[in-house]
Amino acid sequence: MMKSKSKGGRRSFLKGAAAALGAGFWADHELEALPQNVNTNSKPSDLRITDMRVLTVARAPMTCPIIRIDTNQGIYGLGEVRDGASKNYALLLKSRLLRENPCSVDKIFRKIKQFGGPARQGGGVCGVEMALWDLAGKAYNVPVYQMLGGKFRDKIRIYADTTESPDPKVFGQRLKARHEQGFTWLKMDLGVDLVGNIPGAVTRPEGVSLGGGDRTQHMFTGIEITPKGVEAMADFVAQVREQVGMEVPLSADHFGHIGVNSCIRLGKALEKYNMAWLEDMIPWQYTDLLKKISDAVDIPILTGEDIYLKEPFMELCRAHAVDIIHPDLATSGGILETKKIGDGAQELGVPMAMHFAGTPVSCMANVHCAAATENFLVMENHSVDVPWWGDLVEGVEKPIVNKGYITVPDKPGLGVTLNEDVVKQHLAEPGFFEPTPQWNVDRTNDRLWS
Repeated sequence: MMKSKSKGGRRSFLKGAAAALGAGFWADHELEALPQNVNTNSKPSDLRITDMRVLTVARAPMTCPIIRIDTNQGIYGLGEVRDGASKNYALLLKSRLLRENPCSVDKIFRKIKQFGGPARQGGGVCGVEMALWDLAGKAYNVPVYQMLGGKFRDKIRIYADTTESPDPKVFGQRLKARHEQGFTWLKMDLGVDLVGNIPGAVTRPEGVSLGGGDRTQHMFTGIEITPKGVEAMADFVAQVREQVGMEVPLSADHFGHIGVNSCIRLGKALEKYNMAWLEDMIPWQYTDLLKKISDAVDIPILTGEDIYLKEPFMELCRAHAVDIIHPDLATSGGILETKKIGDGAQELGVPMAMHFAGTPVSCMANVHCAAATENFLVMENHSVDVPWWGDLVEGVEKPIVNKGYITVPDKPGLGVTLNEDVVKQHLAEPGFFEPTPQWNVDRTNDRLWS
């Protein structure tokens, strides 16, 4: 037997190497620690996916399906389908995953990405992709950000939605309290509903709700804000700014289904309050119309939470139709695709904020991506006021959101495990990772060409 295969032989070999490199290169205690830093429980090249199961956590007002991908070596990966999406978006992919090596993340993603789509339809593909990265990180014993090329930051800046009030002074005080909690970026909802009851503030066809209807896009509702309505909404923001000051970034969202010209009039009226961005003023698909708004308004225009895959983001960035992109990693294609989106946007001079609403599983996927993407600005969190949210997982610094930041975890994979007792207390439907054999078999020919 070769001595280098024994403990003593290995230490002798390493000591000899150290001597050749110079005295003190490796101390004895460092030599002893070397084997402890190697994951001997997994042989990545032989890993195979054997099962996928799902549970659903209730997180008002929506639900969050968490997926677990199991392997032949006993390690598993966690991912999450976007909030409000069906768990079936993930389960229909199971038959395409079985017997694959989960470390081949990009290969598998290219195999399944055709089954995703904009908004919640991309949730299954993205949740699986998160779980594959979690598995690969555990197999190689490194955090996900390291596999993406390393991190640019150790902490991730967070912004949090704040409970609305029709009274701007009350709303301003709530935002000020957020700032005092440590949040260094604020966001407010600024909907046309605020002025809907003011006579002469809004013009709309009889019978059309201010929301425009679930399936009627903004340009087709006939809803327009009058100069009186614009003035009232701008005054609302002025009173909020009096409470929080001009120094902290303040973003705005949920304007309602108003037309392009109303977006421009409102945007111009808000310029004096130096808003950090105006979000999703119209649907993301209308590049030329978004550019019309962004060219007319001297406030950053932002969109992206419903976009799937990098190509539509690049179209918006190349046209400079938006000033900031805003992918939701649980929609945009997952961890690697979102990093590619950020990197591509950076080449065109566009920064990236990140939309997020879900459990700490998806949160950590976002955190790793944000850490590894240079042009990242700030990330959303909808759950800072949910007392049990952070208790759903173990293995990371608590509280997860601490004074407006999340610390990037250094443990393998996403860096979290589920706290089963807490998860079981907040299930949206019965069953904790129940078997899913009915999804084991292919039902279609998936090829996209003849």
